[in-house]
Amino acid sequence: MESSSERLLTPGEVAALFRVDPKTVTRWAAAGRISSIRTPGGHRRFRESEVHALLRGEDVMSAERQNGDSPRV
Repeated sequence: MESSSERLLTPGEVAALFRVDPKTVTRWAAAGRISSIRTPGGHRRFRESEVHALLRGEDVMSAERQNGDSPRV
């Protein structure tokens, strides 16, 4: 079970970590490469643990599917 206190990152913060444009991060989310959470205002946020797993080269989305979790986009 995930902690509800996990830090959420903005597309800009994720983009800075990967050294890409924030729109690229949004495209990754739309393509299912990374899951995102929508704020009440409709903005995307990304779980810090998932972002760091991707930075380490782990395939987070396939691991979620194997666990029976569906992508949250």
